[in-house]
Amino acid sequence: MTEHAASNLHKEDVLQEHLIESLVSTQGYLRRVGSEKSRGYAGEIHFDKPLAMDRELVIRFLKETQAEAWEKLEQHYSGSAEDVLFKQLDKALKDRGLLDVLRQGLKIVPGIPFVFCYFRPASGLEPKRIAEYEANILSVMDEVVYSQKHGNRIDIVLFLNGLPVATIEAKNLLTGTTFRHAEKQYRSDRSPANEPLLTFKRGALVHFAIDEDNVSMTTRLQNGKTRFLPFNRGRDGGAGNPDVESEHRIAYLYGDGDWGSAIFSRSVLIDIIGQFMTLEVSGKNEVMIFPRFQQLDAVRKIMTHARVNGAGQNYLVQHSAGSGKSNTIGWLAHHAINLHDADDAQVFHTAIIVTDRIVLDRQLQSTVSQFEQTQGVVKKIDGTSRQLKDAIAKGARIIVTTIQKFSTDHLKALSGQSERNFAVIIDEAHSNQSGKAAQSMTDALTREASSSDDIEDLIAEYQKARGPQSNISFFAFTATPRNVTLERFGVQGPDGLPHPFHLYSMRQAIEEGFILDVLQNYMTYKAYYQLEKTIEDDPELSGRRGQRKVARYANLHATAIGQKVEIIVEHFRRHVMGMLADQAKAMIVTQSREHALRYYFGVKKYIREQGYGDLKALVAFSGDLELDGETYTEADLNDFSETELPGRFDGFKPDGTPYPETYQILIVAEKYQTGFDQPKLCAMYVDRKLAGLQAVQTLSRLNRTRAGKDQTFILDFQNTIEEIQTAFKPFFEATTVEAMSDPNMVYDLEGRLYRFGYLDKEEIEHFAQTYFKGPLSGADRVQLEGLVKHAVARFEADDDEGRQEEFRQLLKSFGRFYSFIAQIMRLEDTSLEKLATYGNWLSRLLPNREVPPEIEITDDMLRLQAFKVVEKEAGSASLGAGDTEALKAISEFGAKPYTEDEKKELSEIVQAFNDRHGTDFSEADMIRFEQVNRDIMDEDMTEMLRNNPPDVVYAAFRDAFFQGAIRMFQRDNEMKNIVLTDAEARDKATRHFFNRALREARETETRGVR
Repeated sequence: MTEHAASNLHKEDVLQEHLIESLVSTQGYLRRVGSEKSRGYAGEIHFDKPLAMDRELVIRFLKETQAEAWEKLEQHYSGSAEDVLFKQLDKALKDRGLLDVLRQGLKIVPGIPFVFCYFRPASGLEPKRIAEYEANILSVMDEVVYSQKHGNRIDIVLFLNGLPVATIEAKNLLTGTTFRHAEKQYRSDRSPANEPLLTFKRGALVHFAIDEDNVSMTTRLQNGKTRFLPFNRGRDGGAGNPDVESEHRIAYLYGDGDWGSAIFSRSVLIDIIGQFMTLEVSGKNEVMIFPRFQQLDAVRKIMTHARVNGAGQNYLVQHSAGSGKSNTIGWLAHHAINLHDADDAQVFHTAIIVTDRIVLDRQLQSTVSQFEQTQGVVKKIDGTSRQLKDAIAKGARIIVTTIQKFSTDHLKALSGQSERNFAVIIDEAHSNQSGKAAQSMTDALTREASSSDDIEDLIAEYQKARGPQSNISFFAFTATPRNVTLERFGVQGPDGLPHPFHLYSMRQAIEEGFILDVLQNYMTYKAYYQLEKTIEDDPELSGRRGQRKVARYANLHATAIGQKVEIIVEHFRRHVMGMLADQAKAMIVTQSREHALRYYFGVKKYIREQGYGDLKALVAFSGDLELDGETYTEADLNDFSETELPGRFDGFKPDGTPYPETYQILIVAEKYQTGFDQPKLCAMYVDRKLAGLQAVQTLSRLNRTRAGKDQTFILDFQNTIEEIQTAFKPFFEATTVEAMSDPNMVYDLEGRLYRFGYLDKEEIEHFAQTYFKGPLSGADRVQLEGLVKHAVARFEADDDEGRQEEFRQLLKSFGRFYSFIAQIMRLEDTSLEKLATYGNWLSRLLPNREVPPEIEITDDMLRLQAFKVVEKEAGSASLGAGDTEALKAISEFGAKPYTEDEKKELSEIVQAFNDRHGTDFSEADMIRFEQVNRDIMDEDMTEMLRNNPPDVVYAAFRDAFFQGAIRMFQRDNEMKNIVLTDAEARDKATRHFFNRALREARETETRGVR
């Protein structure tokens, strides 16, 4: 390798030369001459400007690999064979593009086929195909004078079999130039007009701007409109590249290392061209897709691991929203079905892509199909689950479907699949993939008819089928993994806790500019209202349900919505409407269908009254909605079908022509808050409580990038900045959990269920003997239902509603937790499987809890005396490096810590209780009242405590606390009697826990305005 004198280190071509020499010495490239300025120039230039290729290497490749076809060409065209070839090749490049020519080759009359690239075969069983792949010629030129109009030079051009696949402009940090200067050079001094090398599709497939530390790339040069994307590995959880010992940070381009093979190596570069790159066509728009680094890295690392470890593994891929997840899933599926292990055995026979959203299902089907190079490889399941069953049974290679289609009874019966291996790729992996639907999917892919007559063996097989399967690998993709997702699919790290197999964090995506920081401009508003009763002491308005209805009445009141609508519309017109050349959009997020409808009418009314003819709104909600005696549907209000809404809101038809009507504001209730990709969304107006994952997914609708979109706005009428930051923290960098869930909790739950006295072990045993013996007949079902109804009768005979409700919830908790634990570990206790199956039947047969009729609050009961909305917090809510928070494991949550004064007061109350009643209560007994506080402190009670004097709200708290205490102590007669009969003792306890609740509510408020 060339030594560089100290005086030459500041020259721009030092990095350029280092890269070229590395490719030649370690990656098998040939060095060729691009101009008289090239370092290896000796009188001959190999670059052909009009054709933008290395003619000599094209001919060499064709003669060496396809001698018979070349001989036929020479025979047919005698002395003009080369001219005919290059004329037809040039025409094909102009008409079809370089990518298609490399993949599909070229035919010349009279039907002489030529291949311009041999891709690596999936299997090594055909030596001829391996030899063809090895015969590909990789070459590199420096200082390429590409234009016939002027003397402009490209620093580096990479060629495959003489055809240009990549250009590179390299800068040297020591000269004060960076990759940004290279980007600018491409934009201002590399016009593609009439330049074959730089022409979109016809010329080089990708263009890189580099310095020693950073890489960016583009697939289309458009002068000043050219958009470069980062192509970096990521550094310390954010943007950039990590240090590499004795090398530049961008060594992954040209050298092998702990990142794997070099990007420009034979194995990676040809794989990108053959299996990754694609031309995406939408109407009149064409986009050449080149994988981003994290997409390429994820697919290749997963496939490397699967090649060595085979099927039966779990992979959690935490990739931020806006990271191109649909493309990554598509590439992974196509790579998975072609993967072979070291012995050339196929690792996966079928890849099944699963989503739990029907809208995304269609989007994924389209994305995956565009990578399909062999007709019929991708099977889209857009019909019934019977269609899905047939696709699996017939050995379809790639299937795209929804998880719901796995849950039907006939699919469970599918057997004989355990000899085939499946790659199950889950889009947006959340709790749904840890429950019954996921279990049905596993059953379908593993269960075989058993020859055993022993029921215990059969039950053990059922239980085993819940756990990890040797023939199924799960690849779970999500930007926001929950605790159960991490434990179900994560890879155990040195700390013993689960971690993502591959990470592309929200922080890195924001820093790299792939998504916008939606928390950057965050403004919160607070609504204050004053109500007066028109009927004194109306019993309908007391209690927790009454409080919620009062708050709902205030929020839905025309006055309240009118004030918020004015704030929203005026903010949109002043700050948002002119963005994106007047194409900016906004979304109003509401708390219910009725709320959305009243907002819709409010917005239309305000627009009409103000004469804003340039502003129109749409509304989105499901089903029919009756309001004020009239029935409404989304389609009727918008005047077009629900399926048309995304396109109408965007403003353009699939063919790129505009719709006659333009809409700026979309008002939603539940719909379009997840999985809705509209880059023109620049503002969101939130009028519903958001928390955790829901907050992140909803607000992330704003983060999609678009040319000219450099900021977003959020106005929030319901949440504080701190609440939103808390929601985002677990997902900002790598998501972690504090600890693993304790599997022994399943036995705690089992014991608690039996202690109610409703369950009988012998009945459960008889149930299991019938249920697990095989296919159930009608008579079997009658018998099973009869067995379960014994427990139902015991349940109904109990007149303690509190106990009944606790059992009902505990039974559901057991079912969910057992299903989760059984999926992450092999359990060898068939009694748990019996109880889970029996409990599932019992849960369905238990009588529904009687729900009191809804309270309808009207103007006859309340009058809205005053309402105002005031700005509260404004500024940036953005998170910074290290702003993360681990998720909790599945467990019970403790109460807020006691202050010293509260501990002293609690001790005094306990002493007073014991002195008055001769009891022996401890402080731990009294702390059970904390559960009452947790039950009654919903959003409305918390707001009431925050915003009113203690003497005003004490009565409402006291009533709710008393009712909660009665429910809590149904089985503790001693405590229940004291609560019911001793007003003084009850009041002391109530006052104590009221003060605790007041402190917690107001501390939360204080933190929210910091």
